[in-house]
This record gives sequence, structure tokens and C-alpha cells, in this order.
Amino acid sequence: MVRRAVDVLVAAVGLLLTAPFLLSIAAAIRLRLGTPVLFRQQRSGLDGQEFSICKFRTMRAEAYPGEPDAARTPPFGLLLRAFSLDELPQLYNVLRGEMSLIGPRPTLPEQVAHYSAHQRRRLEIRPGLTGWAQVSGRNSLTWPERIELDIAYIDRRSLALDLRILQRTVAQFVRRQGILGEGGVNPGFPVPDSPDRTDPSPH
Repeated sequence: MVRRAVDVLVAAVGLLLTAPFLLSIAAAIRLRLGTPVLFRQQRSGLDGQEFSICKFRTMRAEAYPGEPDAARTPPFGLLLRAFSLDELPQLYNVLRGEMSLIGPRPTLPEQVAHYSAHQRRRLEIRPGLTGWAQVSGRNSLTWPERIELDIAYIDRRSLALDLRILQRTVAQFVRRQGILGEGGVNPGFPVPDSPDRTDPSPH
């Protein structure tokens, strides 16, 4: 109850204080990339329940079917990702109760479909804007490594650990580490029929 109250308070104040900044980013996206300004995607949250995550759009429309994401991402989009500014609309998801400030990052339902019983423990709490795996390597880690870190967080969750995560999140924001995986490609969740699959989402 206390954790949820803090989530609501911080998300509401954050949206209020950053509203002019968010509108400026939205206007810049509209000018440079066109519409829509927001990118929405289904993600798995608490107990595997799906919800629509909100992000600022960072890629232009495909010039042809199957055009690589890297070719579709202009410098402006890379800038938004580098400082995680594309994630700010997720404060709305926090306000709605679909996410928390701290927790495992919400992942794609098709990845969750391949979770083992142990890995499904990652869904025991609300997903977060930042989390233990995020500040421990982010996209430089494989998905199995991230999941183990998220489960470790769930087992050890405390105010002290949350404060440590927030501190490391600020440091990571300044250093901009782990945004992309090795070779500029984010690793996807390994499945039997596609061990080298890459992640369609930049985060």
C-alpha cells in the first residue's frame, strides 16, 4: 500500500512538473518524425497481465518492408534513447497501476510465453521504470542474466535496495551505459527455434 502510494505521488508530480518538457519533446517528434508521437506496444506486467506501454516514438516509418531499425532511427531518436527520454511517458503507466517506479522491466508477451516456471517469478511484482537488472548492465546482459537479477531483487526487495537502485539509475543516466548490446544489437530472449533472435524493442 505504501509503495503504491509513493508510485502514484511521484508519477503525478513527475508528470505535472515535466509537462512543458514532455510537450516540447512531443512537438519535436511531430516535426521530425511525423505522427504518431507515441509508440505503444503490448507488454506483460503483474502476473503476466498484458498492458499497452507508452513511449515516445524514436523511429521513422519504414521506407520499405523489413527496413532495419538502425536505418530508421535518426540522430534525434538516438538522442532520446541515450538519455532514456523516450521512457518518460511510462509515468502514465505508473499512475494507472500497470507499472511501478522500481521493478523488472516489462517484456514482450511472446518472450514470457517461453519462460520457465522459475523465470515466471519475474512477474510476481509490477514491472518498473528502472530495476536491479537495469542498473546492473541493462542491454549488455543476456535475458537469462537479467531475469536472474530481477528475481534476486524480488527476494531481497527493501527500501535500502530501492534507494540503491535509484542512486545507480542516476549514475547510469549520466554515463549512458548499457543502452545497446554488443555490436549495437540488443539480445532477444533465447527460444529453441531461434537462438540468435534479436530484441525488436530498444529497451
